[in-house]
Amino acid sequence: MADDDVWAVIDDLWTWLDANQTHPDRESLLLRMLKLTEEVGEVAQAVIGATGQNPRKGTSHTWDDVRSELCDVVITAMVALRTLTPDAREVFTTHLEGVRERSLGPAS
Repeated sequence: MADDDVWAVIDDLWTWLDANQTHPDRESLLLRMLKLTEEVGEVAQAVIGATGQNPRKGTSHTWDDVRSELCDVVITAMVALRTLTPDAREVFTTHLEGVRERSLGPAS
């Protein structure tokens, strides 16, 4: 899937969520941001399950589960960003370039 297609899907998900929101706009915005915490918690749960760190549950997840949960975090963050701005793609790209430059130096 091309980068443009990814952002098209994110926009479709945002449109679908907005059409089906059951709370006032400001509350929906806050709940969408909080959804990230839920998804990150699911990553933690999957890592604990994949490593068998809970003796009561044993190995309850796989590393494929962890990968899937990480993807959910990324998707949820992208939809949250789209919720804050219709220019989500540009905001993300600009921010990513800044992080790349700070971390790796200017592009060659």
